Amino acid sequence: MTLTPFFFRNSPTRSGLAQRARRTAAAWTASLFLLLAALAAPGGSALSQDVDPVLRELVNALGKGSFSETEAQVARLAETGDPLVVTALEALSEGDLYVRKSDALVVVGKRKGGAYALTDPLTGADLGALSGGALDKVRVNNRLRRSIRSALGGLTLRAADPAVRAQAAEAIFKAGDADAIPALDAAIAAETDPSVATLMREARAAAILSSDLPLDDRLAAIETLAGRGDRDALSLLTAVTNGAQADLHEAANAAIANIQKLQAAWDTARNIWFGLSLGSVLLLAAIGLAITFGVMGVINMAHGEMVMLGAYTTFVIQNLFRTLAPEFFDYSLLVALPAAFLVAGSVGVGIERGIIRFLHNRPLETLLATWGVSLVLQQAVRSIFGPTNQEVGNPAFMSGAFEIGQLTITYNRLWILVFALVVFASLLIAMKFTRFGLNVRAVTQNRRMAASMGIRTPWVDALTFGLGSGIAGIAGVALSQIDNVSPNLGQSYIIDSFMVVVFGGVGNLWGTLLGAMTLGIANKFLEPFAGAVLAKILVLVFIILFIQKRPRGLFAQKGRAVEA
Repeated sequence: MTLTPFFFRNSPTRSGLAQRARRTAAAWTASLFLLLAALAAPGGSALSQDVDPVLRELVNALGKGSFSETEAQVARLAETGDPLVVTALEALSEGDLYVRKSDALVVVGKRKGGAYALTDPLTGADLGALSGGALDKVRVNNRLRRSIRSALGGLTLRAADPAVRAQAAEAIFKAGDADAIPALDAAIAAETDPSVATLMREARAAAILSSDLPLDDRLAAIETLAGRGDRDALSLLTAVTNGAQADLHEAANAAIANIQKLQAAWDTARNIWFGLSLGSVLLLAAIGLAITFGVMGVINMAHGEMVMLGAYTTFVIQNLFRTLAPEFFDYSLLVALPAAFLVAGSVGVGIERGIIRFLHNRPLETLLATWGVSLVLQQAVRSIFGPTNQEVGNPAFMSGAFEIGQLTITYNRLWILVFALVVFASLLIAMKFTRFGLNVRAVTQNRRMAASMGIRTPWVDALTFGLGSGIAGIAGVALSQIDNVSPNLGQSYIIDSFMVVVFGGVGNLWGTLLGAMTLGIANKFLEPFAGAVLAKILVLVFIILFIQKRPRGLFAQKGRAVEA
């Protein structure tokens, strides 16, 4: 027996209520089905969003008419000031704007396999995919691209982020579009960041030079560009001198002369910085060689491979950090430095105890033996890690750059320069104020006298060779941040290291410092005129001629043995 609720059992309208409930449920089901179908249909989601019909019409008009008409349409879109049009203009500049033939709707199309994935240029909504035959491409040329860049710049001149406003000003500066002057005037009046305001004024000056404004305005623009003083300003002013009025021609030439003087000064500063950067690399590579060469008189052709071992130690340490503790990757170099010193130093002690100590006073055989060791180490690294370059990353504090005027300084080069000077100062202190340093200096100046005074010269040789190799290892850590890590890494620096040691004076640390910085700066000043290869040849010729006059280098060692 079925139990019926009391209300329905006594109600005369029980069947009517049931029918009404069924009709209501059916209506809700139909509505939900229609809503889901509308959302699933291509273009449905795009049309459901609130978009100004006028804006939609302006975007659709990009697919009609000639290049000139499209350029005028771009200007109309820019005048709206609506950030929604940025996507459409960027797609037009990149050649990704199409007209859908079925309804003349302008869409953004990205090739995906054999079809194009479509999105709405205003809302970014997915519009499905169509074949190329169902679309007409909106054509674009270089002149139109320049107009688009200027329009995009005007749209972002009032952005909340100062960096975005600065990029917009730079875009207008490069485009030199006179139509952007009103937008720049309004943006300059509202700008609160002094550096961004300066960029906007420079962009306005560039736009004025391509306009037909009065002569006084263009003269003021030339003065503004002269104050900027970089190569971009120089190219704009050079263009002014071609067919310009007499007054403009004279003002532009005077501004060009001032900029060229300023550029010469910045070029000199740039060469000095690059030279110091190269000199710091040479100092790290050569300072260990200076010690071993000065104490033992050994021409160590495997010194470059010690640098290579330090670089590969960094590679291994970084891989361990990436695998075990990626959140601490920025600290990997702090672990790699002592590890590289121990690895390269241990190999150096092994080479000295196993080979070098049997070849004292036989320089030619020492040279050949260490050259053979370098080949063995290179092949061992190739067998373990492969012959290709290995990726070594920069920690966050060594990434990026900053500018001083027109001089760009990268953080990795700056840190390497600081690191090289710290290593030099530490080694200098160790040599001057420790017992080990005293023993090294005694053996360097007179080996026989040092031995007769009770200094164990064989162990001094071994530890000195290990110290020099360890310093080469930490040089490899630094070089891994600016150069390719490969089995041939050390070969790129061994010849330069010998030149630094010979030029500065064998065994003299101050001579090594001065020699490294001098050769680094000389290379960078010669490269613009002679090229990288010829510059190295000229430096080598200079060192050969210099050694003819001063065979012991800039700072000769003093002592009875070395004087003999």
